[in-house]
Amino acid sequence: MGKNGFLAMTTDTDTTDLIRSDFRDLGIAAKKLAVHAAKLGSFGFGTAFLKWLACIAAIYLLILDRTNWKTNILTALLIPYIFFSLPSVIFNFFSGQVGKWIAFIAVVLRLFFPKRFPDWLEMPAALILLIVVAPSLFSSTIRDDWIGIVICLLIACYLLQEHIRASGGFRNAFTQRHGISNTLGLIIILVYPVWALLLRFI
Repeated sequence: MGKNGFLAMTTDTDTTDLIRSDFRDLGIAAKKLAVHAAKLGSFGFGTAFLKWLACIAAIYLLILDRTNWKTNILTALLIPYIFFSLPSVIFNFFSGQVGKWIAFIAVVLRLFFPKRFPDWLEMPAALILLIVVAPSLFSSTIRDDWIGIVICLLIACYLLQEHIRASGGFRNAFTQRHGISNTLGLIIILVYPVWALLLRFI
């Protein structure tokens, strides 16, 4: 009887220790999961923020080129950059009926009333038209893939080196009167694809 009681007590103790050990392991795993989720969430927020910032910077550079502060860079390349970096909310909005109406009106004005169609509207109209008519291969597959990010990176690198060359060197790009705003905008559009690619391959 005493032997059976001792065995029962030993079995209960072992079971309790195993349960405690399991709960301890679960607690450690939950902490690790929370830490990793927080890290991934912060990285995701950082990427989304940089994407918005890069898109705004590209639009700013496009507007800047259409004003009196004309740049010496091929700003037409900003159109595909904006196409590939435009946040999904805005892209889906303009790829719907709103974008179709804007594109339709722009084409009608350009064809039948060319004198009433201002030059500064050509690039925005081209962007809207590109968003509306782009095949799903570009608008969904490539845009949401690393290929779209690489295209943005190549465009940003090309535009930055062209701007530095046109400014007469890296130092002049930061010291000229209107060169600083252009340089900062180009650096911003370069940071987003670099960061996004790093997160893709880490």
